Amino acid sequence: MLDNNNNNGNGNGNGSHLITPEQAVTLHGVFVERVKRSPESVAYRYFDNQQNAWLDLSWAQMREQVACWQAALLREGLVAGDRVAVMLRNCPQWVMFDQAALSLGLVVVPLYTVDRPENVAYIVNDAGARVLLFETSEQWQALRSVREKMPTVQRFVSLNLIAGHDEVRMQHAVAWLPRQATLAPPRGANSSELNSAALATIMYTSGTTGRPKGVMLSHNNILQNAYAALLTCNIGPGDTMLSFLPLSHTFERTAGYYMAMMAGLTVAYARSIPLLSEDLQSIRPTILVSVPRIYERVYGVILSKLADGPRLRRELFALAVNVGWHRFERQQGRAAWHPKLLLWPVLDHLVASKVMARLGGRLRLSVSGGAALPAEVSRVFIALGLPILQGYGMTETSPIVSVNRQGNNFPASVGTTLEGVAVRIGAQDALLVKGHGNMLGYWNNPEATRAIIDAEGWLNTGDTARISETGHIYITGRLKEIIVMSNGEKIPPADMELHIARDALFDQVMVYGEGKPFLVALAVVNPEGWKRFAEQHGIRADMPESLQDTRVEQQILARIADQISEFPGYARIRRVRLVSEPWTIESGLLTPTLKIKRDQVVVKFSEEIKRLYDGH
Repeated sequence: MLDNNNNNGNGNGNGSHLITPEQAVTLHGVFVERVKRSPESVAYRYFDNQQNAWLDLSWAQMREQVACWQAALLREGLVAGDRVAVMLRNCPQWVMFDQAALSLGLVVVPLYTVDRPENVAYIVNDAGARVLLFETSEQWQALRSVREKMPTVQRFVSLNLIAGHDEVRMQHAVAWLPRQATLAPPRGANSSELNSAALATIMYTSGTTGRPKGVMLSHNNILQNAYAALLTCNIGPGDTMLSFLPLSHTFERTAGYYMAMMAGLTVAYARSIPLLSEDLQSIRPTILVSVPRIYERVYGVILSKLADGPRLRRELFALAVNVGWHRFERQQGRAAWHPKLLLWPVLDHLVASKVMARLGGRLRLSVSGGAALPAEVSRVFIALGLPILQGYGMTETSPIVSVNRQGNNFPASVGTTLEGVAVRIGAQDALLVKGHGNMLGYWNNPEATRAIIDAEGWLNTGDTARISETGHIYITGRLKEIIVMSNGEKIPPADMELHIARDALFDQVMVYGEGKPFLVALAVVNPEGWKRFAEQHGIRADMPESLQDTRVEQQILARIADQISEFPGYARIRRVRLVSEPWTIESGLLTPTLKIKRDQVVVKFSEEIKRLYDGH
């Protein structure tokens, strides 16, 4: 068992700029204290489409707006413990609504903006939400189709004006909100009605399979987790974070919202994932919190440009990565000085600085979580000067369990535990967690709660792991994501998919073979990579049937075999189906954190999978 109660890195200790859980008491208390400490500092930066410009909001201005949202919620006659739902993209209004609700002892239920209407209705109904805040007419068209399935909602509030609707429960935010108000003291602040142990939010797990479950997190769960995470790094006023992962996901909500507020950062809200590259250039953030897919996309662009460029450029890039990695290892105290390090200033100027410039040029800390970051991707970025710290967590742990530190970074690991968090290895090598972030339980689902948290309070993550002598945690697999073939062999598909996706030809990969005699793969091709492949093999990239050509399949299988050569012999891909259309959140094939929804992919491609097994 490991219980890590030290900073173990370049943390700032108890920096005076940090708001402690004791000072805050509740998540709304963090906001009140931040306004008191730095009222004129920039709290949020957002892009205004009407003015076509980035605008700022100070903490004092945020207080004025939160007061209006608080007054509007009070008029709805809600009582502490009632649930309210928010279905907005990342924006200041998300925070305003959240803080107003929390100040009244309400329980906030975040919804994903691109979720299926049936799923939204299920969550709203399961939570018994009384108010639902959303943004656009497009969202209303989706909600309208299931509004009868949401009888608990007494008020729909839209940020944008919805013309011609016939919903009596609907109000435009402009009409619903008072023009001005004074922020009232938190309801029940001096009673048991609102305290650190009270339920703050129900966050429904997006899940790659099955119905989502409502994770109940208290104010204290999130406060303690956010503060412990802040003790592992040195961030504060003067830093700017670019927020683009959905606030409806616990990783962004804790790290990109509450942590940022506790430390006094400025948070800039990216316009969208497609515009992320432009926003990085405009905002020039110093802090970035992301999932691996974003780093993989940038990495893929780099590889594509290198493939199209001269050989000298590829060799120079490889040299920069080689020297940069040695430089990193020496900084970590794991490598001796070498003469090649003298080349770094030149390589930095010619290669590394250009890559960093694409990310805004000011990044000094980057965190990756939500899924495993491929080793070759982290190696490239770290070598070129981006200090990526991989961490680990889950919604049920508020969410952060562990993270690497800048002075103690083993990129292949997910770091060491936060202060106050204990881990141990249980049956089947499962990683068990106990600590301040462990959820209160699943909403209305005591059976599922008992299945994941034992009588001693240990939460079974469902991931397999090992813990090194240095205390670093290495995730080795997923108990629930094991393919059991008809011959009894067990395959970890996620590991194989990571290896296959190292080939720049593939953007997305899913391995399948449950109960089957052999494995097959579905792979979404990278457009540029596919174009190059087609040119090399004399086929037309623009003809859909070429993706299913048997000669192409043999070439693809050979490439896949190269990537998974280190896996056992029975872990061989025998057939592959290439796809040109990317799997997206909107199509229901990815979760909001860009993980593949395996069951949904299998349903969509059921006929293709059947054909892959026909005749065998």
